[in-house]
Amino acid sequence: MDYISPKEATLKVKRWPKDSIAAGRRHTVALKSNGTVTAVGDNKYGQCDVSDWRDVVAVAAGNVHMATNTGNAHTIGLKSNGTVAAVGWNKHDQCNVNDWRDIVAVEAGWRRTIGLQSDGTVVAVGRNNEGQCNVSGWRDMEAVAAGDWHTVGLQSDGTVTIVGNNRYGQCNVSGWSDIVAVSAGYLHTVGLRSDGTVAAVGLNKHDQCDVSGWNGIVAIAAGSNHTIGLRSDGTVAVVGLNKHGQCNVSGWRDIVAVAAGCAHTIGLRSDGTVVAVGDNEYGQCDVSRWHGIQLPSMMNSMDIF
Repeated sequence: MDYISPKEATLKVKRWPKDSIAAGRRHTVALKSNGTVTAVGDNKYGQCDVSDWRDVVAVAAGNVHMATNTGNAHTIGLKSNGTVAAVGWNKHDQCNVNDWRDIVAVEAGWRRTIGLQSDGTVVAVGRNNEGQCNVSGWRDMEAVAAGDWHTVGLQSDGTVTIVGNNRYGQCNVSGWSDIVAVSAGYLHTVGLRSDGTVAAVGLNKHDQCDVSGWNGIVAIAAGSNHTIGLRSDGTVAVVGLNKHGQCNVSGWRDIVAVAAGCAHTIGLRSDGTVVAVGDNEYGQCDVSRWHGIQLPSMMNSMDIF
């Protein structure tokens, strides 16, 4: 397996994250190696209508937490020319990204979309009731993450900045340093350090922040109430709520990327196939027939623009 360690990642100039798998509340999205996109699950708002997308280099899926009013979702695709495509629920203008340019990474949260530009600035559209879209002053960013009501930015010096709701301390990251990747869940925030250890803050009702003992981690993903860590040996660590079996990943092997939806977990194998566990009420885990999904090692070498 062609792994890139967190320490090696920090030495790569402008190694913007390019997610090839993404999981929302009720749907799952994957980028194929030919630049097209596939999706399964709930399509009530057209969030799975991605069959006509082309030249895509990264995907993101909105909506994190499980509640009666959060079945709505949207899907984002970053194209090779730095523009962005969007389908799905648009009540809060979260899909109004047609005029975005020079984008190098995308994230989708609950009712909003975040875009990282090549100059290290950030743009956002959508719901801003808690200030989660107040990113216009951000500079020198290397990555972004979107939780339900908070938005995370990773700076090039390894520090982290956050805007939005902080009711459970999910924005208390001022002491973090040497961070190389970030992820945001419903009410918690996770950071991967360059030494392969992990930090987490926020709501810990289901032990979703109990990651202090993790090591050898190369990638992270935060779901609504669970946290996923990909180890360098291709196995997966997980903590948090397991009501729907979203933490049943102990048998997974040869994994090169992970994604966490509200209550389901997705793993991309090195052969381009996908595994999934957890809530499957809408068929969001029906990925067993997928193949040819873009691998992280391939994406890291791709140039856009």
